[in-house]
Amino acid sequence: MAHGGGGTVMRRLIERMFFAALDRGDLGAAADAAVLALTGGELALTTDSFVVRPRFFPGGDIGALAVHGTVNDLAMVGAEPIALTAAFVLEEGLPTEELWAIVSSMAAAADEAGVRVVAGDTKVVERGHGDGVFITTTGLGRVVAPWPIRADRIRPGDALLVSGDVGRHGMAVMVARGDLAVESDLASDCASVHRAVLALIEGGVEVRAMRDPTRGGLASALNELASSGGVGFELRERDVPVDPRTAAVAELLGLDPLYSACEGRFVAVVPREQAEAALDILRSVPVSAGAAAIGEATEDAGRVVVRSDFGTRRMLPMLSGEQLPRIC
Repeated sequence: MAHGGGGTVMRRLIERMFFAALDRGDLGAAADAAVLALTGGELALTTDSFVVRPRFFPGGDIGALAVHGTVNDLAMVGAEPIALTAAFVLEEGLPTEELWAIVSSMAAAADEAGVRVVAGDTKVVERGHGDGVFITTTGLGRVVAPWPIRADRIRPGDALLVSGDVGRHGMAVMVARGDLAVESDLASDCASVHRAVLALIEGGVEVRAMRDPTRGGLASALNELASSGGVGFELRERDVPVDPRTAAVAELLGLDPLYSACEGRFVAVVPREQAEAALDILRSVPVSAGAAAIGEATEDAGRVVVRSDFGTRRMLPMLSGEQLPRIC
């Protein structure tokens, strides 16, 4: 508990753990706030909390997830990430070796994404009053899209694209828990997608709207866009990319991969005539090499449906309740 008490023990933890891993010239000043030099233009600001269990899973961990998730939220409004802040709530008894692995992974993810962690906070709670580590990150970005990226710009007939296979993160975390007799080499898709988004913008694709399908997966993301945009969506079931390993795990668990979280994917709505150009751009970027066109926007406001190969349609409503606990 002394590690959260504000004295020398806490200072030693911060210096040897967070400064050592994350400082790129901003944290070491130990000021109460970071001062960033910015030029004109619009800024984007987002915040998110991460509580995944287990903290380490195939393809990632809570530290990398905290960076990628926040960078991706900025990207969904056409913003290039500038800086992050990170607040850690640590439970008494957490091994320092585990914490070092988390912040080292966080540092590597930030370096890969080209973003700085410029400020943070640390609190320690008594044993039994936390879950090892909770991380809250806030992200600041510079909006580079020359047009607003919002759901209300979606028009019936627009093409619906996804940047890669869906549902993998949620299924990978479920397998990693080891609670079920399921074996798989499935790894999370945890990654930052902003370079793919920036490539679309730089390529002149008029992206109408975007969303990253985290909790609630593709189905919930599309329902949110449909509700906000006053449109509907119709998906072609055969065109939605699902890794066979994801599908196998989901079938064993009795779950629908369309409701399973992604942490390195996004959906984009673009004008129909620009869909092929958009796919070419996305497939040229490693993180979105598996991009696919999966459907279109419709006039049926607020309704998301899936069309099977047999021509039948089924509703894909917003997730009710919780399908997968503690996955992001």
